[in-house]
Amino acid sequence: MRYINRFRGAVGALVMAGSVVVAHAQVLGSDAEPSAAASSSMDKGALKAANRKLQKTVLRNLSQTRGLKAGNILVVARGGVVTLAGSVPEAEQIELAVSVARAVNGVSEVRNDLTVRPEGL
Repeated sequence: MRYINRFRGAVGALVMAGSVVVAHAQVLGSDAEPSAAASSSMDKGALKAANRKLQKTVLRNLSQTRGLKAGNILVVARGGVVTLAGSVPEAEQIELAVSVARAVNGVSEVRNDLTVRPEGL
């Protein structure tokens, strides 16, 4: 029992010492800008959310476009650049899909990787 109490005391002292070092480092760095890693992780999260929102908006607009069979179209959005991949049953639908994607607010560029694949193949 005596050894357990000594062990607990030693662990407690180490925890306290570590807390003092961390607190001291935080006080010293309180005037500084947030670290690049911390700010970039916040930026990455916001960028991912914006990319997902843009992707969903483009997909919704494609699926609601009359005359466009968008079931085999994959949309990837990265920083305003939208890539359309997959297939459509007729060549005219490629141009339609690209024009619909370009019309979405926030899209700066559309990359077309669509192919024609007739239905039933």
